[in-house]
Amino acid sequence: MKTSHNSKPKPIFSYTKQPPKAVNQLPMCRQDMDRLGWKSCDIILITGDAYVDLPSFGMAVIGRVLEAQGFRVGIIAQPDWKSADAFRALGKPNLFWGVTAGNMDSMVNRYTSERRIRSDDAYTPGNIGGKRPDRAVTVYAQRCREAFKGVPVVIGGIEASLRRIAHYDYWSDKIRRSVLMDSKADILVYGNGERQTIEIAHRLAAGESIKEMMHIRGTAVMVKNVPAGWLEISAAQIDVPNTKFQHPDPYSMAGNRNSDGSNCDDKASHRQREEVEPISILDISPNRATTVVRLPAYEAVAEDEVLYAHASRLLHLETNPGNARALIQQHGSRQVWINPPPIPLDTQELDGVFDLPYSRLPYVGYGDLKEKTVQIPAYEMIKNSVNIMRGCFGGCTFCSITEHEGRIIQSRSEASILREVEAIRDKTPNFSGNISDLGGPTANMYRLRCKSEEIEAACRLPSCVFPDVCKNLDTNHDPLIRLYRKTRSLKGIKRVFIASGLRYDLAVKSPAYIKELVTHHVGGYLKIAPEHTESAPLDKMMKPGIGTYDTFKQLFEKFSKEAGKKQYLIPYFIAAHPGTTDEDMLHLALWLKENDYKADQVQAFLPSPMSTAAAMYRSGRNPLKKISRTQSKYAEKVFIPRRKKQRDLHKAFLRYHDPDNWVMIRDALKKMGRSDLIGSGEKHLIPAYQSAAIQHSKTGQNKGNFRTQHVRGNKSKTKTPQRKSKATYKKH
Repeated sequence: MKTSHNSKPKPIFSYTKQPPKAVNQLPMCRQDMDRLGWKSCDIILITGDAYVDLPSFGMAVIGRVLEAQGFRVGIIAQPDWKSADAFRALGKPNLFWGVTAGNMDSMVNRYTSERRIRSDDAYTPGNIGGKRPDRAVTVYAQRCREAFKGVPVVIGGIEASLRRIAHYDYWSDKIRRSVLMDSKADILVYGNGERQTIEIAHRLAAGESIKEMMHIRGTAVMVKNVPAGWLEISAAQIDVPNTKFQHPDPYSMAGNRNSDGSNCDDKASHRQREEVEPISILDISPNRATTVVRLPAYEAVAEDEVLYAHASRLLHLETNPGNARALIQQHGSRQVWINPPPIPLDTQELDGVFDLPYSRLPYVGYGDLKEKTVQIPAYEMIKNSVNIMRGCFGGCTFCSITEHEGRIIQSRSEASILREVEAIRDKTPNFSGNISDLGGPTANMYRLRCKSEEIEAACRLPSCVFPDVCKNLDTNHDPLIRLYRKTRSLKGIKRVFIASGLRYDLAVKSPAYIKELVTHHVGGYLKIAPEHTESAPLDKMMKPGIGTYDTFKQLFEKFSKEAGKKQYLIPYFIAAHPGTTDEDMLHLALWLKENDYKADQVQAFLPSPMSTAAAMYRSGRNPLKKISRTQSKYAEKVFIPRRKKQRDLHKAFLRYHDPDNWVMIRDALKKMGRSDLIGSGEKHLIPAYQSAAIQHSKTGQNKGNFRTQHVRGNKSKTKTPQRKSKATYKKH
């Protein structure tokens, strides 16, 4: 069976006419199975997270979806991986093992951006670290093989999804093979996995061999050769430069400025947005469904940084389900075959996934929630939040959401969302009446899509909002406004907050939305992520300019004043992102000082596997443009702040107000020829001396105990306990 771009997929809930009666929670031990009268499980899921039966936890979703198909599903959460014994707890699965590292990549979960091991784990009871191994998917899959030989192993989740091809691994600082090779799994499921996993389960149950399942969308398998009937083309045949043109200026709205105060329309300004090489909208030819694109081999990209950047660029070109082709990459004597992305779930299917009978509680064996004998920080954080959509068309180069969930927004119906809010109200112990978040990967992309299905299916651009919002994108926020109003009108609901990352470049297209948000859904502070002020790093991130942020801030303050509320924006920034120079960080620090912001947390760039920014970090090239070994207007080298000393300096600029950083910043300013910024005046960045009165941080007293947030126009200080900074995949 070959992949078809035009065929409509089988609805995921059409396989079984009479779904079985659901269990309260999926079994985690033999005693649970005995109570259910089960002698065996059809499918056993292995996860690096604690088992929480909530639709925000991926393994709970897959478990419930498979249960609704009529399968008996068990879960083994955070098993002891040092032997295979823990993997035998539920016996031998009849169909297959399903393996995931959890909601986060295990390396991101266990290590900081400075490669220091964490002592905590928010997805573990008691917040205890060390309950999962490094590269958990590989370790778990190998233990499954040891526990029961001959049982198919299916790997998935974000760790498998982002490591499906040869990828740069920041923690070992080298190119690693596809996780499919290292884990020796039979099949890899990437992206949102319901559609693929259901098909695999039913085909195995029907007696098919796992080796026959080569062409399921959203999966990757190992092959020896390209099968007969397929046209193989080289990646070099696709990455051909097109006509050069200047994208529309994203600063064109009145009042937008660069951080140095110049007008962004001034073409002489050195802060102008870069020209970006366009990627053409290609014809969807009849043979695309039987065409495979050959990427440079693992051995080649491991040795050649330029080829690695080239492979990354080509991978991201083939991510639209409407026109993506299969990919193949040589790994030694075998080859990784990656099928096109899965067709996104429609609203009815997505509603069906979220309407399944989740208990909305951690596994009962962990302890009593009412007595507070169990505390899982990740559960406590999201137990009262609701996912209203999936996907993100922002395309931020440092983010993994687009690579994992895709650019096409999948939205739930109002009715399904309201049912979940009522379920939170009725099922959550000690519910206070407050919904902590109504969002998803992005707060305000609900029901936003391309105006034309034909254009959407043909488009190969990496973002719908960079360098400006696409003219074909529907930016109508009215459905989201209606949803907010209906949610907060439900009986028993006091407040509905919006905590997901907000795309302010979309929000400014709908002032009515900003007014609704500010008037009813902000609890004093709204976190927002401009990430930087300078166009050079922003272009590498594919983020909007700071002028758009200024426009949003003006509307935010205007509507807050009209509502009679004192509310403040808390901006977040990234240090040491590819393309960021010391001068860029200095300009950012000056912007922070001018706007009287004092950041309490610093996020240093972490190259997540398979991201475009990770390819920049590894190669020093820009995969957003044509890759070349020589410098040219459309094939550029990217400055990488890689050295620890420079990364520390970039973080120090973000916390220019911290006396601990003054010595480092002083030295840097002198070397940069900016000694004029050292002194005690308003225009100086840092003082020329360390007075005894500000040596408290050196003594260790009160160090890091408080967050202090200054906001322009309000010199009062708001102090709240500081949370420990933790690098995670961005969701905005």
